[in-house]
Amino acid sequence: MTDYEDIRYEVDGPTAIITIDRPRRYNAFRGLTVEELIRAFRAAWADNAVRAIILTGAGEKAFCTGGDMKQRAETGDYGPTESGMFEIGNLHKLIRDVPKPVIAAVNGLAVGGGHVLHVLCDLTIASDTAKFGQAGPRVGSFDAGFGSAYLARVVGEKRAREIWYLCRQYDAATAERWGLVNWVVPANRLLEEAKTVAAEIGEKSPTALRFLKQSFNADTDHQAGLSNLAMSALDLFTKSPEGLEGGAAFAEKRRPDFGRYVKV
Repeated sequence: MTDYEDIRYEVDGPTAIITIDRPRRYNAFRGLTVEELIRAFRAAWADNAVRAIILTGAGEKAFCTGGDMKQRAETGDYGPTESGMFEIGNLHKLIRDVPKPVIAAVNGLAVGGGHVLHVLCDLTIASDTAKFGQAGPRVGSFDAGFGSAYLARVVGEKRAREIWYLCRQYDAATAERWGLVNWVVPANRLLEEAKTVAAEIGEKSPTALRFLKQSFNADTDHQAGLSNLAMSALDLFTKSPEGLEGGAAFAEKRRPDFGRYVKV
């Protein structure tokens, strides 16, 4: 069994359960977290006994709140990694490419990059205490790839633009009504419900499910190109004065001053 620092990985019958385990940082991810998530998803892919994968967060407050802004404010990046790269784009593609259904069990805040992770999962089950939303434009960040283009396929253009432009948070009932999640369950039943759904999936033909997932993905696979472009742009933007202002304001708990960056 591989040792992990930022996540937990376990196999329960036909189900792999991947838990982001940084509750003190609201399960925000740093570079190491992303690398460990990639390793865990690959382990689940390679394990023939695993028929479905559950992605969730530790504790009761957060599923995942995206990139670790405190880390970014402290070091200007998301911390050291074994590869020397911040591989969030590769994690996005892996969630789509792994030939097994991935179920997001959203136990609290799914905001920013954490919101993108649940959107990319095949199914989402939310606790009745979950909250959903984007934060990028508030903190000097964005996801112009899967996080916006694919989101628009899920909830429609108008809702996707609202989510990104306003950076509001939406409760689980609203998310279900919009088609952003499949089911809402009491918080104390969330993981049990996710395991039940995973077990149902485990009874189905794995080859049929592989083809179905690839078929569903085929319609939006071109968005991977947008994702690559967006990640390159984001890397440049976060080092710009405007991007740095967002991270600094978050760390200092103040309203960011973006007015000086308006261009005509």
